Amino acid sequence: MLEPRLTSCRRYCHLVVVLSALAATCCTACGSRPATPAATVSADTWAVVDGQKITREDVDKAFRRTRDTSQTLSEEETLTAELSLLNDLIVQEILLARARTLKLEVAQSEIDTAYAEAKKNITDDAFQQELTRRRVTPADMREGLRRERLAQKVIDQEVQSKIAVTDQEVSDFFGANRAQFNVAEESYHLAQIVVTPVRDAQVGNASGDDATTPQQAAAKVQLLMERLKAGVSFRDLAIGYSEDPESSPRGGDLGLVPVSRLKQAPPPLRDAALNKAPGSVSVASIGGAHTLVLVVAHEPAGQRDLSMPEVRVRITDTLRARKEQLLRAAYLTAVRSDAVVVNYLARRLVESKGTMPSLQPAASRGR
Repeated sequence: MLEPRLTSCRRYCHLVVVLSALAATCCTACGSRPATPAATVSADTWAVVDGQKITREDVDKAFRRTRDTSQTLSEEETLTAELSLLNDLIVQEILLARARTLKLEVAQSEIDTAYAEAKKNITDDAFQQELTRRRVTPADMREGLRRERLAQKVIDQEVQSKIAVTDQEVSDFFGANRAQFNVAEESYHLAQIVVTPVRDAQVGNASGDDATTPQQAAAKVQLLMERLKAGVSFRDLAIGYSEDPESSPRGGDLGLVPVSRLKQAPPPLRDAALNKAPGSVSVASIGGAHTLVLVVAHEPAGQRDLSMPEVRVRITDTLRARKEQLLRAAYLTAVRSDAVVVNYLARRLVESKGTMPSLQPAASRGR
């Protein structure tokens, strides 16, 4: 049903619009260094990936770039955010090592384009003020963008380029789901990303990300919209960050929603879909909760068949998305299992029962 899916309350993080491209791409040194033996590892070493250290300062930089520093977090919330960021950096280091093996590179023109996109609709002064407030230089940001795109190139070559959908698979899908292509009344094919201002007992997205305040929810929506403008797919963002456990694993897909049901939805949700062009994304906000609504297609009533190009495209896209989700998850699991990773932060937290002394000095948190 549309209503519970579009209005269910979840949580998100507190990320910042200008630096959204750096959420999981914060700079750690790219050169290889020998891993320090566990017995002599310093307190500032939070992880080691195939001999490459990730330090507390690396994670702190990521933390400053991706959190709303006007909001005060509890120690537990801070630790949860930093653990998530550390995991992102671990995966990124593994992908960057793979990129070197594959001899992949990012052209300067690609970085320039991404940098310009991040500044889009923001004045130069406001952009520089945001960088200064977060103690981030333009060079830092460019390096983060380079690393993000290099990691994506690995996924493109190792995952996306290997996905194929055959004509037989398309025909089989149509035969098994023929009823889906008989549209009884005018409908909209919708997808959603849910962001809510409350803590959830169950977090159903891939990143485990959850928000707890209206401010965090609003900041998350801004981040997601900016990432969409930067070209990140709606499906990937829904899987990674939507707070609706039902639709998040499907990339936010809600399928076809009849116009009669849309008209019964709360006005903000109704207006986010009705009369909107395919490909458009609108934000519906109700009581501090937000839903990003993507109009995938607008379908008139009637029977569809495989002679219609749009039917083949829709089925192909569906099958490709399923395969990509599975292969991506398998690939990331495989490369991580092949790497030698020690997460010292996680170990220390377990040993100390979730407490780390002097974890949040004011100077390093930008408060």
